This record gives sequence, structure tokens and C-alpha cells, in this order.
Amino acid sequence: MPMFAPPEIIKSRVFARLPDRLRNTGQRTRWGDAQRPGHTFDSFLEGPSFDRDGNLYVVDIPYGRVFRISPAGEFDLVTEYDGEPNGLKIHADGRIFIADYRNGIMQLDPGSGEVTAILERRYAERFKGVNDLVFASNGDMYFTDQGQTGLQDPTGRVYRLRADGRLELLLNNVPSPNGIVLDPAEKTLYVAVTRGNCVWRVPLQPDGGTSKVGLFIQLSGGWGGPDGLAVDSEGGLLIAHAGFGAVWHFSPLGEPLHRIVSEVGVATTNIAFGGAGNRELYITESESGSILTAELPVAGQPMYSHQSRG
Repeated sequence: MPMFAPPEIIKSRVFARLPDRLRNTGQRTRWGDAQRPGHTFDSFLEGPSFDRDGNLYVVDIPYGRVFRISPAGEFDLVTEYDGEPNGLKIHADGRIFIADYRNGIMQLDPGSGEVTAILERRYAERFKGVNDLVFASNGDMYFTDQGQTGLQDPTGRVYRLRADGRLELLLNNVPSPNGIVLDPAEKTLYVAVTRGNCVWRVPLQPDGGTSKVGLFIQLSGGWGGPDGLAVDSEGGLLIAHAGFGAVWHFSPLGEPLHRIVSEVGVATTNIAFGGAGNRELYITESESGSILTAELPVAGQPMYSHQSRG
């Protein structure tokens, strides 16, 4: 087992908190009953993504809501619909895409709040329960199909939806695929394998296929495991560790560099870079309905939403 120096600790602070007026206190939902029977959630925030104006979009899974948070930390309800939105990413042309556990890949019009289906099934089969997504620079979308898979059922999937509409199955043997990112060269896909408490490294071959998929990082602890992922501008990997109350920052070689710690809870589920110089890391602490932030010494890799629209 390799031995490394302890990672540097970086403390986070609360950037914004879901206002009480937007919390559904005491309500039960199908999602909540499946995740933690007998427990009620007033919200569960995930899927952070920044638009070009510096607004942060987040989803609220159990109540089918999408919020927009201003640079001043003020929440605005964009939409509420019959779904379970989990991942959210913004296209270079401004369109907003949602990985909806119940409905598939959806598209949100941020002006009207209308949510429409983009991809509901593969052939005649519905997805297990899509979770997260990421865009390549050419507009291809990669997304995870997690459902209730885990070590007892390692059949989670990873797909690529080509910009021309072709759907390709890349992996079908993942025990709980969750967060997903590309390295800066877009030759490697990283997939958070939540119930395996690890991150897989997926080489992308010139013909578009995969080969020699391997385990890049093995973690331990927490009640969940690796959830959302992000990549820095130097190719380092950041991992939101749900149930551990931290975000790990690893070098491109897998050496632990930093541990960003939560100050309000352990449900650190998802992450996004933003702020001045793209050096601020924003973290969803889902059970408290908080957005945390911490400054890192390296900038994040710019997202597809901030590429030139041509």
C-alpha cells in the first residue's frame, strides 16, 4: 500500500443556505422513503453548475426543483416539476440539461422553467436511474445510470450521447456509478463508484471505445462513498465524499493533496468550480441545504458551459 504525506486541510465556509420558506419540512417523498425509510427530507441539494453570469444552479432531488443562486447567495426557484433531478450541467449554447433519476435526460428552459424530455430510454428499456452527466468539448454528453446498483448488483451503466444523437453504452458492470468527469485532454473518463467507495479510470480509445478500465482511487469510510467529481486545470481530481464530510483533492498521479472539510455536516455530495479565477470550490452539503465554499491553490478546469459559442 503506498504511503503519502497527510493532505493539507482546507476549511470551508457557508456561502449560502436554502431559506426556510423554501424548505418542505415534515413531508415524505418516494425518493426519501427509498433512500432512508422513516426519515423526512426538507430538501436534498445536488448538481451545482455555474452559468456565464456567475449564477449557481442546483437541484433539489426529492421535490423536483431547480434553484438559481445569485453571486450574493440569494435563492430563486427556477422550476418545480414531476421528477427527481440529480445531476445538472449547462451546454455551451446556454441550454440546461438534467440527469433525472425518474425520467431520464431532460432539458430545462431557464427562462420559462419548462422541462422537456431529451432521452427517456435505450431502445424500449427505461434507464435504471440516471445520476450525473458531463459534456466533452465537442458536445458529446457522458452520463451515469446508477439506479439501485451496488456490490449486490454490479450492473450500473455509463453512456455517451453523441452530439449527433447517437447513444453508446460504454460500461455495464459498475456497482453504483455516480459522478463523472473528463480529464483536460479528454482521453480519460473518471467515474465515481459510490458503493465500491472508489473511482474508476476509464481510458477512451481513438475509436471511441474503452479498454483496460482500472481503479484509480480507493477510499474508505462514510455512509455513502464518492459522489460528485471535478477536475482542476492541471488534471488533478476532486472527489466529494458523501457521508464523510469532506472533498478530497488528488494529483493526476493519485497523490492526496488536500482535504476540504465541511463545517456543517457530512453529506458533501457534489462540487463545482467558480468565483474569481475559477479557484473557488463550491460544495453541496445536502442534508443541511447548504452551499459551502473554499479557495484552492489551483484553478478548476473550465466547464463546457463557459466555452465559446462560436
